[in-house]
Amino acid sequence: MRKLALSDEILLSVEKPARYIGGEVNSVMKDKDKIAIRFAMCFPDVYEIGMSHLGIQILYDMFNRREDVWCERVYSPWVDLDKVMREKKIPLFALESQDPIKDFDFLGITLQYEMCYTNVLQILDLAQIPLLAAERGEEYPLVIGGGPCAYNPEPLAEFFDLFYIGEGETVYDALLDLYQTSRKAGETRNDFLKKAAQIPGIYVPSLYEVTYKEDGTIGSFEPKVPGIPAVIKKQAVTELTQAPYPEAPVVPFIKVTQDRVVLEIQRGCIRGCRFCQAGMLYRPTRERTLEVLKEHAYQMLKSTGHEEISLSSLSSSDYSDLPGIVNFLIDEFRDQNINISLPSLRIDAFSLDVMSKVQDVRKSSLTFAPEAGSQRLRNVINKGLTEEVILDGADKAFHGGWNKVKLYFMLGLPTETEEDRKAIAHLANAIAVKYYEIPKEERNGKCQITVSTSFFVPKPFTPFQWAQMHQPGDYLGFAKTVNHEIKEMLNQKSIRYNWHQADVTLLEGVFARGDRKISSVILEAYRQGALYDAWTEYWNYDRWLQAFETCGIQMDFYTVRKRELDEIFPWDFIDIGVTKTFLKKEWQTAHQELVTPNCRMQCSGCGAGTYQTGICIETKTGSATF
Repeated sequence: MRKLALSDEILLSVEKPARYIGGEVNSVMKDKDKIAIRFAMCFPDVYEIGMSHLGIQILYDMFNRREDVWCERVYSPWVDLDKVMREKKIPLFALESQDPIKDFDFLGITLQYEMCYTNVLQILDLAQIPLLAAERGEEYPLVIGGGPCAYNPEPLAEFFDLFYIGEGETVYDALLDLYQTSRKAGETRNDFLKKAAQIPGIYVPSLYEVTYKEDGTIGSFEPKVPGIPAVIKKQAVTELTQAPYPEAPVVPFIKVTQDRVVLEIQRGCIRGCRFCQAGMLYRPTRERTLEVLKEHAYQMLKSTGHEEISLSSLSSSDYSDLPGIVNFLIDEFRDQNINISLPSLRIDAFSLDVMSKVQDVRKSSLTFAPEAGSQRLRNVINKGLTEEVILDGADKAFHGGWNKVKLYFMLGLPTETEEDRKAIAHLANAIAVKYYEIPKEERNGKCQITVSTSFFVPKPFTPFQWAQMHQPGDYLGFAKTVNHEIKEMLNQKSIRYNWHQADVTLLEGVFARGDRKISSVILEAYRQGALYDAWTEYWNYDRWLQAFETCGIQMDFYTVRKRELDEIFPWDFIDIGVTKTFLKKEWQTAHQELVTPNCRMQCSGCGAGTYQTGICIETKTGSATF
């Protein structure tokens, strides 16, 4: 019987001790004496957030299918346990075995959100692993990063031994096999890293050198040793239907953010919104077949006992057989009282019909994401959503019995004007008007429209990666404009407005487009107490401003500075398929306020066709696009 890493006294003194004891339904236990590689899979946030991450569930299942690998999980201890572990010098441990992470072969950290970067250092620190990769000897685990933020790994380059660029189902087996071979041959850590760097998609920061120009921009980025690639190519699954998928995901003891079965119906998006990083990174769009989805749904519900299933996709409405999977779930699980969650749907007649079957329309709200208030600005961002479509969707929803609508917008978008910001209020009011056009006796109570705005952050590998940001005061001024205009609307009592913090936006922007110099700022802020920056109650902007000053680095260089089209970006050594030439063209097309058709309507030659899969080899006539 395994022994818990924490005493009963400690567990009873912290919030939600179930975060730390493991033993959940479907968690994998193995005999550690009979396996060759121990892999700790980490999400650098609290348990409830990390347990909701689909990517970790997929890799956890895939790794543990191998007899020679035991993959375990670890998450950021909450602040109460963090304090205890430091005071008592308790090393960070894995949930399954309760063994110290420092005794593992690999520590894999998912980089999902930039504001978790100090939590990455917390994980290393509590695990008693040197924070800087250059200071780790042979006895320490190899620290590998992956996930969407790894597509610009440079701000974290000093802390990681290697990064995995792409989708985890592709070359991890090759990496793990190489590790075993290297260890049996008695090779050093550095020997292994040099060979690992030759595996497609694996990036080893210590083997590359960056030079800078006088103006602070990058002059060159080159390999320091022969035999490793100058360009790292993103790894993508070509046959998504055949890719591993967990049929018995781990079931937490406590309620987590996504406390349900998650069914990934497709990967990628055909839409091409110019602000959206995921829409570019995960090209080309690939689907799982209906028959495989049916089997996954049945097996996961059976193995977990969950009472809800959610479809996962960047744009569920674009799945080619959405009626097929939705009707199957409704018909198959109606008698079992299984709730069906359908996020990322366009509000059309089919979607409303389906949602009326699976939701209590009196309690639920519908979500629209116009992103911009004016049609001009929606064209700039390539949203592909007209005001007519938005109002028609709202009208259908109101006639279907809904009275609650959530609207999501961004402020600070490229070319945005004061009129564009005021248009947010006018669009919300126009939606309210649609509701009050319905005869009073046919309405479902009072109309409730919630408008939420976030501040735009330029991300790598998007057409807007060249965009300038604004100062915190400017962002707050944008929000005040929207707030004032809403109060001027005829139906202002039906509209509620929320907006996000501006200073968090700026730091996220620095991390998103930062270079290796930013590593020193992250380290300094962490040493000054920065932790859980994604949580409002622990966010401290002054601490970060002090870290930038201490390190002699100007935040404005990464935020408000104008970037030229020929500038070398910190992430330019990564090839995601979508070309920089295409992104430049889209940046220029945005300023012409022109819309680029979606991938099903017309191929725009973005470059993702190099993967020869999914939407890129589909046409209406069945012939290949590339």
